[in-house]
Amino acid sequence: MEGTNKEQAKTFIFRKAEAADADHIWEILQQAIERRRLDGSRQWQDGYPNPDTVKNDLENGWGFVLVDDEGVIAYSALILNDEPAYNQIDGAWLTLGDFLVVHRVAVSDRVAGKGIATRLFKAIEQYAIAQHIPSIKVDTIFDNPAMLRVLEKLDYIYCGEVILFGAPRKAFEKVLG
Repeated sequence: MEGTNKEQAKTFIFRKAEAADADHIWEILQQAIERRRLDGSRQWQDGYPNPDTVKNDLENGWGFVLVDDEGVIAYSALILNDEPAYNQIDGAWLTLGDFLVVHRVAVSDRVAGKGIATRLFKAIEQYAIAQHIPSIKVDTIFDNPAMLRVLEKLDYIYCGEVILFGAPRKAFEKVLG
């Protein structure tokens, strides 16, 4: 019971990532890469993402972090209207207007399995609403049950398949508001 109260008392902040966060972001991504490997997935096992990916995200203003009282605990890249792979979908998107793309979702080992990915997505949704972006589009590999559960839990709608990095991905969209 004591642990539960401590978790509830934590403060979470969702914000744009800063250059000073780069090492923490890369550490979290490495942990996620290893978790995917241990799960038997081929996702993120080919040198992507890497430190240059993080650097590019930060330089372009795409990197966002979720921070608790002890530091950065989750990362994602948020890109407005720009994912060329989404132009070709075997299926159909729900909307054709502005959208926020969510890529490179990763959670620290310290908080893995504690609902942080769900909390991150809720923060991303609030950010999109505040920016007047009407929908969020996201994809994931077929063998990522944790991400698929988060998307289902938060009512993302399966729209079809896209090809990213030469592999099919399940594509989802959520219309906000």
